[in-house]
This record gives sequence, C-alpha cells and structure tokens, in this order.
Amino acid sequence: MTSQRHRTAATRAGCIRGAAAVVSMGSLMSFASVASVASVASVASVALASCGGAQPSAQTSDARSLAEYDLARDAFQRGRLREALAHVEQALSHDEDNAEASYLGALILLGFCAGDAHSSDCRFDSAEKMARRALEANPEMRDAKNALGVILVHQRRYDEAIAVLKPLTEDILYASPEKSWGNLGWAYLLKGRNDEAIDALRRAVAAQPLFCVGQYRLGLAYEKRGELDLAREALTRAVETDQPECTRLQDAFDARARIAEKRGLVDDARADLERCREINATTAVGQRCAAQLQTLQ
Repeated sequence: MTSQRHRTAATRAGCIRGAAAVVSMGSLMSFASVASVASVASVASVALASCGGAQPSAQTSDARSLAEYDLARDAFQRGRLREALAHVEQALSHDEDNAEASYLGALILLGFCAGDAHSSDCRFDSAEKMARRALEANPEMRDAKNALGVILVHQRRYDEAIAVLKPLTEDILYASPEKSWGNLGWAYLLKGRNDEAIDALRRAVAAQPLFCVGQYRLGLAYEKRGELDLAREALTRAVETDQPECTRLQDAFDARARIAEKRGLVDDARADLERCREINATTAVGQRCAAQLQTLQ
C-alpha cells in the first residue's frame, strides 16, 4: 500500500512539474488575490489534463497546490515567513503528498528559528514533522533528508541525526555533499566525537572550500582537540573569503579571538573582538565580544 502511494505521488509530482513549465514562477508573482490564484490554477489544470487517468477534481487540486507552493516560495525568498507558511498550509490542503511544499515548510520553520532559537515562533518539532512528511511523500528527496538531519541536531538528538546524515554523505547522487558532510561533522562535534568531526568537516570543505560555516566548525573541532594553530587557520579561512556572508560570521570572529588570546596574540584578539562587536552588538555573541574587549583594554 505504501509503495503504491509513493508511486502515485511520484506520478502526480511528474504531472505537477509539467504544469510548472506552463505556470512559471514569474507569471505567479503578478497574482495576489484569491481569485487570481484560482485563475492560475485553471491554467495549470490545462497542462495537468495531459496526465493520463487524472480526474478533473484531482487536476484542480494539484494545480491549486502548485500555485500555492509557488506563492509560498516567492514569499519565502522575500523573507515573508508567515505569509510563506500560510501558502504552504494551503498547498498541502489541496495535495497532502506535495513533497516540495512540505520541504519548503520545514525550511520556513527553520527560518523562524534562525533569528532566535528560544523564540515562541521557533518550533523544531513542527519543522521535523514537515521534513518527515516530505520524505514520506518522496523518500528520494535528498535535501529534505539533510534538513531533517539539521533539525535533529538542533534538538540535540545527535545519534538520530548521524543515522540520517551518514547515508546521505555516501549518496553519490546528492548534489550538495558539503552540506551532508558539514552537518554530519557538526553532529559529531556536539556529540564530542572530535576525530570523526574533523574527518567529516575536512571532507565538507574539500568538496566546497568556500563553505565558511564548515571551516568555522572545523576550527572549533581543532580547538577542542588542542590544535590551536590548525584551529586558527580554519577560522581564518572561514572569515577571510570573497563571500560577503562569510565576512559577517560573528561566531567565527569570537572563536578566533579566543584562540588568539590563548596564544598570547592580544592585538589580534582585540581586532577580532572589535570586528565581532561591529557586526552586531545586540546579539548574545556581540555582547560577549564587547564584554571580553573590556578586559583587554
């Protein structure tokens, strides 16, 4: 029964992708009202009519789910998380097996947690349910497996995260191996398995040298193993890149300042603490850097 449902969902997903070729993201962005969304859905249903054996009601539901998913994706890309989540819920109400919508829902819920993991808006349990729902609808959705691993790490369920992420690192078809290796290394690091963390994180940055979060975590792993020179080198690679987002990796400056102070490099530590504070003085990390800077005056 389950395999049959997966095959049915896969067939429907193929039909939806065909409709997506007709109803592009660009065309959906001009529609804002419910009536307009219904118009988009009717256009998509024309494309869905070519899917043999589909009933008109199923075509309409799939088309509406597609339209809501694309609206959710647009809102998410614009940073409108609540609006995006509402469209995801609508997409799933029309097609409960819309794996793409479920996966996007998991990302949106993680987005709420990115700002403040202690906020009432941060709901890792709900994000986990969305990720698992995506995988139930499409067991081959590799990005959803990676997202599930990330969620489990945030929930401190490290063994479960490792069980999800390790097979993904061995999946040659996964197009973003730096993510799976990086998150596996993160799970190992927080679990206290430093040697395995270093191995996984070295593989992550070998796959993508500009993966600055991977470099940062590698620096932490080396620090935990007492290899301060290697730790400082990794942290330097994390922040001294051409990637704008990497130059604002506040935690990496904080960590490099800590290591510089341990090595007696007070001027270097002060410079990193100042940069950390400059990035954002209101965060917990920024406040810690500001307080530590006072001790070096």
